[in-house]
Amino acid sequence: MRVFVAGGTGAIGHYLVPQLVAAGHDVRATTRSRNKSALIRSWGAKPVVVDGLDRDHLIEAVQVVRPDVLIHEMTAIDPGGTLRHFDAEFAVTNQLRTLGTDNLLAAARKAGVGRVIAQSFTGWTNAVDGAGPKTEDDPLDPDPPQSMRESLAAIAYLERTVTGATDLDGLALRYGMFYGPGFAPLADAVRRRKLPVVGNGEGVWSFIHLADAASATVAALERGGPGLYNVVDDEPAPVSVWLPYLAEAVGAKPPMHLPAWAGKMAAGEAVVSMMTRIKGSSNAKAKRALGWQPSYASWREGFRVGLEDPTDRPAA
Repeated sequence: MRVFVAGGTGAIGHYLVPQLVAAGHDVRATTRSRNKSALIRSWGAKPVVVDGLDRDHLIEAVQVVRPDVLIHEMTAIDPGGTLRHFDAEFAVTNQLRTLGTDNLLAAARKAGVGRVIAQSFTGWTNAVDGAGPKTEDDPLDPDPPQSMRESLAAIAYLERTVTGATDLDGLALRYGMFYGPGFAPLADAVRRRKLPVVGNGEGVWSFIHLADAASATVAALERGGPGLYNVVDDEPAPVSVWLPYLAEAVGAKPPMHLPAWAGKMAAGEAVVSMMTRIKGSSNAKAKRALGWQPSYASWREGFRVGLEDPTDRPAA
């Protein structure tokens, strides 16, 4: 199968592109930097240098390739961001989730692509009322913190636009919180003692190892109908549980504790909400419909062994 990966050198691209190649697919992967073309070739794929916000050149590139499946993995996330000014930090990513999505769908239609898979997110996006974990049928948060509203609107736009397409199969994979070798911002913050438990620490997070996010995406090439899929591990957990465990796993001191008011002053309302209010997500639909199982069924194992070996990246 010929696969076009837009955003091929991002955090998930480092795992996804090699897995696609290992599965026997003919892969084209985009990068905005010619300097990263050699990296894509080293994975066995062919590079395409194009900016996802450059509509005309993107459409042209996809028409030249004429892929069977187009995968949207374009983001511009700074793993070292503080999240204090959440929407400002995600401004470019929000453009890629809106204008970039429009550009990719236009390109897919002109090239006759039958299936589009797009990266979305699950976690702080969930409605905070009621019980968890949340499924794909549960609504997004109708009243997120002010600093996160533009980002949530961009995610909702991507999901609505991709899964609502009637002339192609559109799947939005809602990845949980990423971690893995080469991408461990939470572990780095814990080592520097910059990640305290805020308030009651009852905010529930869902994690996914990057290798498992990639394997779910490979499975979605041929399985699953149009719609939303939560791609997370089997164990949603509150901050008060996973954060001390992470500190122990990476050999750091136990995290400090801050009352919610102090956390808001230090880090902003978005961080306090994520630490105290959010609900985790269920992966039952993805496991059932995609025939997928995470190799790290729990962050407990993942934090112990899934952060340390960079050779884990191309695992199929």
